[in-house]
Amino acid sequence: MVVIRLARGGAKKRPFFNIVATDSRNRRDGRFIERIGFYNPMASGAEVGLRITEDRLAHWQSVGAQLSPTVARLVAQNKKAA
Repeated sequence: MVVIRLARGGAKKRPFFNIVATDSRNRRDGRFIERIGFYNPMASGAEVGLRITEDRLAHWQSVGAQLSPTVARLVAQNKKAA
């Protein structure tokens, strides 16, 4: 099953997450199919904290991909802010 979830990057104590479409059997930071966006919880000032490519998200959901609970929360926040 394809799932859309966060893959952690960044340095120690400075997290940065890519929002990726991946097979649910792959490791969290392992191989993925496509990078859909990113989430930077440490963003401050004029930095962008969250960016999601809406058309690719819609595509993956249309073919049956499931959102992880955290990504679902971030998508809802992004739609509310827009």
